[in-house]
Amino acid sequence: MVEAFDVVVTGRRVLVDGEFVAAEIGITDGVITRVAAAGAGLESASLIEVDDDEVLIPGLVDTHVHINEPGRTEWEGFDSATRAAAAGGVTTVIDMPLNSIPPTIDVPSLRIKQAAARGSVAVDVGFWGGAVPSSLGSLRELQDAGVFGFKAFLAPSGVDEFPHLDRAQLRAALDEIASFDGLLIVHAEDPGVLEASEGDGGPSYARFVRSRPPEAELEAIAAVIDGVRETGARAHILHLASAAALPLIAAAKAEGLRITAETCPHYLTIDAEQIPDGATQFKCCPPIRDRRNQDALWAGLRDGTLDIVVSDHSPSTVEMKFAGDGDFQVAWGGIAGLQLGLAAMWTAARSRGVPLAEVVEWMAGATARFAGFSDRGAIREGTRADLVVFAPDAGLTVDAAALQHKNKVSAYDGENLSGVVRETILGGVRVDIESPDRRGRLLTRP
Repeated sequence: MVEAFDVVVTGRRVLVDGEFVAAEIGITDGVITRVAAAGAGLESASLIEVDDDEVLIPGLVDTHVHINEPGRTEWEGFDSATRAAAAGGVTTVIDMPLNSIPPTIDVPSLRIKQAAARGSVAVDVGFWGGAVPSSLGSLRELQDAGVFGFKAFLAPSGVDEFPHLDRAQLRAALDEIASFDGLLIVHAEDPGVLEASEGDGGPSYARFVRSRPPEAELEAIAAVIDGVRETGARAHILHLASAAALPLIAAAKAEGLRITAETCPHYLTIDAEQIPDGATQFKCCPPIRDRRNQDALWAGLRDGTLDIVVSDHSPSTVEMKFAGDGDFQVAWGGIAGLQLGLAAMWTAARSRGVPLAEVVEWMAGATARFAGFSDRGAIREGTRADLVVFAPDAGLTVDAAALQHKNKVSAYDGENLSGVVRETILGGVRVDIESPDRRGRLLTRP
């Protein structure tokens, strides 16, 4: 008897076990139930054929996304953010606990967030909790409610309802999280260094970078490492911008400490020398640094010091992003890059001789494992049929006005990128971002 699948996907270049091979993929009930060599003749009522100029890769897992709903939905909401994700080949996102109102710092606020998202998501969505002074001592309740871990700032977050932790509170958070083997994810900049370095604003990008020097990251990361050493907790460094911190992280890993770190496409594809004065669409914290620093971040990725690449999609309204008429101190800091991360990374990677399979591993396989997923991030039997048809040689000229993001601002506006997402498949079903049907699921920690 011939086994019949719900869907079969065939292609000459399918990413299986780190290699592009000719293969047929059988899908049943939204799960990959067969991976076979080309010519196996898998049968189904629905066939998706990947063209010769396309590759089939697993859907990306982006663990660092600010969706902002409810409370600041004019910045971004679940509908617009997840449409942008699908358009960019991202099939799973994990939403940060700020800048929504209320922030996700207790179980009632998590329920509010889930209610806002329900029925509105085009891809699968999970949630981080927040470790702020008022939530310490009750983090286990949020853990049990299904958040993926807890975000903390070591310097002011930019929104009053999500205050940062001082050093004593950082240690208390790590102690508490270690007690139930949770995960603390940290925006690591030192407030003392930032205060001592603060400039008087203005349009100079170089002055803005000097106001947030590498020492701010180094001091904060050292404090996190010390806390992990003392408590045995698991911690993760968010959006690493300064390559000067790589030796600290490498040494901590060599010591056996449970610490991981990420960086973002904008740090790997844009350098300070490219950023004109007054161009606040490039403002983010920590800031984009120089080309030499960027080269070192790429080296840190390839040698395993850095673990994953995520968007840190952090949008705001157009008015906030350009507030101050080019004054970097006044404008909102954050790069809205959810839809463009894969194309931006692949464009930079191929210019450096880095294969596409490595890029996909940093943005799908490794991010899935980091979040605790075993059912996505790879094309193999037993995983979710979350797949992306990607044309790596096709050209893309970025038009910010055409992006799915709610606010049409992009640091990549006008850039010529390589790689186009032709189709995104969620649980074996093509995603139609124009359709009101939203098939994404709300996820809890595995």
